[in-house]
Amino acid sequence: MWFALVGIIISLEVVMKKIGGHMRRTLEYIYRQLLEAYGPQGWWPGDGPIEVMVGAVLTQATNWRNVEKAISRLKEEGLLSFRELACVDQERLAQVIRPAGYYNVKAQRLKALARFLVEMWGGDVAALSSQPPEQVRQALLGVYGLGPETVDSILLYALGHPYFVVDAYTKRIFRCLGLGPPTEEYETWQRYFMDRLPPNTQMFNEYHALLVRHGKERCRKRPYCPGCPLIAICSTGQVCSR
Repeated sequence: MWFALVGIIISLEVVMKKIGGHMRRTLEYIYRQLLEAYGPQGWWPGDGPIEVMVGAVLTQATNWRNVEKAISRLKEEGLLSFRELACVDQERLAQVIRPAGYYNVKAQRLKALARFLVEMWGGDVAALSSQPPEQVRQALLGVYGLGPETVDSILLYALGHPYFVVDAYTKRIFRCLGLGPPTEEYETWQRYFMDRLPPNTQMFNEYHALLVRHGKERCRKRPYCPGCPLIAICSTGQVCSR
């Protein structure tokens, strides 16, 4: 009986490895198809890690053009440093970043992030990036207004740590493909990718950017499926294109 149980466990492990290998190849196939279709995206827009971190906060619920306007105004006012952001009057900051929308809330979040970085690391991004990534992640998640998508964008694009960023485009695309976990929970979705792909910062960067591009151009709320680079593995797309 013991030997039979061991045999069942080994068989299950073999099956799980085969499934895991298949899913890894599927995720890699999706990445290659999107990269071939759209080319490198050159993300994240921003001149240096501070600008990228500020942009990650400002881009919530708006488009990047509006964020660029707000960042340009921060530069003009001499406020694009964490020490300056920590000290500036919140009402003044809100007016400066007004083009990004929800400016009162975002001003509060920017100041919270800036104060945290100044108090913990003297506002030095290099000192921040030298800390253990998971420790930095947990600390940033404790800052007012910073959710996991924003924090992981900072870790990936500003600090160069391999954290896969999951957003609404990611979930929509993979649900259309019949892939991904049956939950909305961010951490479960992130583990879905990070458990199956090598921890490669450049790949995670490009993969996320490509999914955003695909979600905007093809896999929209009302999908535009003809010519889709993923149609070969998408049952939804195959039905739509008939």
